Amino acid sequence: MRLRLLIAILAVTSAASARAAVTLPMSRVFKGQDRFEQLIIRAKAEDWKSLPIGERTAAVGRAMVGTPYRSYTLEVDNRVESPSVNFKGLDCWTFFEIALGFARMLDEPEDNWTPARLLYYVELDRYRGGECTGEYLSRLHYLEDWLYDNSRRGLVRDLTRTLGGVSVSHSAREMTKGWHHYRYLVANRSLLRPLGQMEARVSARPLYEIPKNRIVSIEPRLRSGDIIGIVSRDGGSMRATSHVGLALRSGDGTLHFMHASAPHNYGKVVVDSRLSAYLYRYSSDTGILVARPIR
Repeated sequence: MRLRLLIAILAVTSAASARAAVTLPMSRVFKGQDRFEQLIIRAKAEDWKSLPIGERTAAVGRAMVGTPYRSYTLEVDNRVESPSVNFKGLDCWTFFEIALGFARMLDEPEDNWTPARLLYYVELDRYRGGECTGEYLSRLHYLEDWLYDNSRRGLVRDLTRTLGGVSVSHSAREMTKGWHHYRYLVANRSLLRPLGQMEARVSARPLYEIPKNRIVSIEPRLRSGDIIGIVSRDGGSMRATSHVGLALRSGDGTLHFMHASAPHNYGKVVVDSRLSAYLYRYSSDTGILVARPIR
């Protein structure tokens, strides 16, 4: 009995040591320390901690307005997958997840408001089961997969069906089709087969969207800090999640879409137009999914 226990302890220790051995340096995974410190000062001055989690997330997001857009900020190494934060440049995914992770961090004592703790909350959100194993496929690469995993763990509530969402045919295949855009996949072609298997599992689950012609009617039920996923046509009758941002209700009651906008548009984080108007700007956009942070 003691021998089995000792073997089990050694196995856990070895696994932990193996993960620690491939951890990337802080200088690689955390960029923009000065911007982080400015947000901490503002969070204290404006008492963001007292806000509900959604409004707190929106406050952090609004404080990042103007941050330049930067593609592929999740791709920080050719071999090792790691939680990462980059305040110097954001894409649509890192914008919402850093805002949400920072908001969650503020629930802790102020001594814990550190880069390492923010990385912990990013890991909690970004990876399957809340754990980065160092493997590329431990990351939740598709927004619909992120929503499935995070809602299953009680971190967010999927409101899409409650708000009138309908089932649509969809296919998650962007990464295997465009693998040459991802440095991990270029360096590790052997990942393409398991990646395709993961995409097949995601595609097999139902995808619900609130059609864009119903957004005006449900806007009053949305709140600042709700995570808004954009669903678009995938070159035909199929759907795919294509973009993500945060809801932000302005002082006059208008529900805006706040997001990291690509270089061919604004090229930075912006508070954009009314959400329902935003969706009609692009003919390929068909609707939205909605996740509400609950802790």
